[in-house]
Amino acid sequence: MKQSIKYIIGFVLALASLVSCELDTKDDFFHTDETLHTTYGYLFGFTHRAYTYVPNGFNAIDNNLFAAVSDEAQYVTTTSNSQLFNEGSWSKYKNPGDKFAYMYQGIHDVNYALENTGDYKDVLLIGRDTTTTQGKDNYELDVEDMAWLRAEMKALKAFYYLELFQRYGGVPLIDETNDQDPEAINLPRASVTEVVGEIVSLIDEVSGSLVTDWNATGFKTRAGRMTQGAALSVKARALLYYASPLFNPDNNSERWQKAAKAAHDVIETNLYSLDNSYEGLFKGSNTSTSPEVIWALRLGQTNLLEKSNYPIATPGGQTGIAPCHNLVDAYEFKGAPTGDMWSNKDPRFYATILKNGDTWNGRTLQVYEGGTDDPANNNASPTGYYLKKFLNENLDLTVNSSDVRSWILFRYAETLLTYAEAMNEAYGPDNNSGYRYTAREALNIVRARPGVEMPAVDNGEDQNTLREAIKHERRIELAFEGHRYMDLKRWKDAEVVLNQSVSGVKQGEGTPLSYEVVQVAERYFDASKMYLYPILESNIVRSDYVLEQNPNW
Repeated sequence: MKQSIKYIIGFVLALASLVSCELDTKDDFFHTDETLHTTYGYLFGFTHRAYTYVPNGFNAIDNNLFAAVSDEAQYVTTTSNSQLFNEGSWSKYKNPGDKFAYMYQGIHDVNYALENTGDYKDVLLIGRDTTTTQGKDNYELDVEDMAWLRAEMKALKAFYYLELFQRYGGVPLIDETNDQDPEAINLPRASVTEVVGEIVSLIDEVSGSLVTDWNATGFKTRAGRMTQGAALSVKARALLYYASPLFNPDNNSERWQKAAKAAHDVIETNLYSLDNSYEGLFKGSNTSTSPEVIWALRLGQTNLLEKSNYPIATPGGQTGIAPCHNLVDAYEFKGAPTGDMWSNKDPRFYATILKNGDTWNGRTLQVYEGGTDDPANNNASPTGYYLKKFLNENLDLTVNSSDVRSWILFRYAETLLTYAEAMNEAYGPDNNSGYRYTAREALNIVRARPGVEMPAVDNGEDQNTLREAIKHERRIELAFEGHRYMDLKRWKDAEVVLNQSVSGVKQGEGTPLSYEVVQVAERYFDASKMYLYPILESNIVRSDYVLEQNPNW
């Protein structure tokens, strides 16, 4: 056993996890190493603790979605952390999107759990009677569950490295706790290749040792923990980033091939399918139970997102983030344009964004001059649009009504688009290279999803044109899910897109309403340094300057 140190253990979390696996609980309880090994309840408790660092995208910045730092949305108030990004005033001293120390705390807890559960079979015997059939069966079930948890820890560690890699590039690889402050990362940074190699190695090591479907095991209460599909999805996303222009400037085709294979491995599990309702996928219990969801962070009953993003004119609402016209204009028309820029659009538009005249929470939105939702009103949307995606409708916030919600970390549509992008770069639009789909076919499966049925991208598209079609599809399909800002950076498109202003619509009185597209806010992106986050100077100092800063910060 490792030396005795006082360590914060999620005892309440353990109980909550074993009942519902809502992994956002942060209640703490102090125990020593010796105490931990006296009861199997604590053994499971501090293993579950490592899950508490899984990020909740609903409070990524300003206690809201990360969309407001891209061209997807504008935060309603200018005095916000989003504004620091948008005006380029974030720095190595203040980065509201920083995850460096937080992810290493998660890695520390993973290492600690792995180091202190090697004797779990013996620990699980303490205080129990295994002479009866029931006692023996319960013991064997707990042993099986602990074996799964240990495999999950390695996949979870790979996920935390992915979160670091996509933000900072190469980062230190830490294999043991060494009793150090988890924020005092005083090892040199590994290269990007080494970090991605570690992610792949960790996933490969536990592949086959993870549960494929918690419902199929009879342990429905464990749903929310890592599965085989979730682990394979971590690997696929990591390899996609590694193959992308930001980290692959020489366009090494082998990287794209590996990314395609990794995404195909998820497809080949045959466990996932596109939901029958794009809008319904992001509401209520569907966010964790849909056949499209690969892994989701379960948050339980909540109304925080509704409070943050219901229109200010709706009792209890605060507006929060406002979708930009830049995104609205990107939605394709489904067939010939009608002359009305909001009619006959891709159905995902109507599932994602609210506009003037829409009925929402029992009233009609009046987003025009003199209307109830006039953008000139205090805290009203400055863009003329409101968020609809994710929000449960008709919650009475005045009496604190709520509904269940999960943050979807990986879903099948993303897998198909990852596959399409990697296949197109590795083999071109129409060569399946022995896999199930070509790049074009995978793209069109997403476009043809139930209730969307957008026209297929035809066979006249070459590799370059299909690349742009795939980028477009990610923008639309994954809107507000935390991908846009990172996608723009890995494609090396940020220096163009994030140096353009974001726009909205101003609508006048009359029937029909007149409107004009207006500039809402500027965006600024310094290509010399902003493709990678800075490591906060406090972390550099804490490392005794062993950590090297990213260029030009």
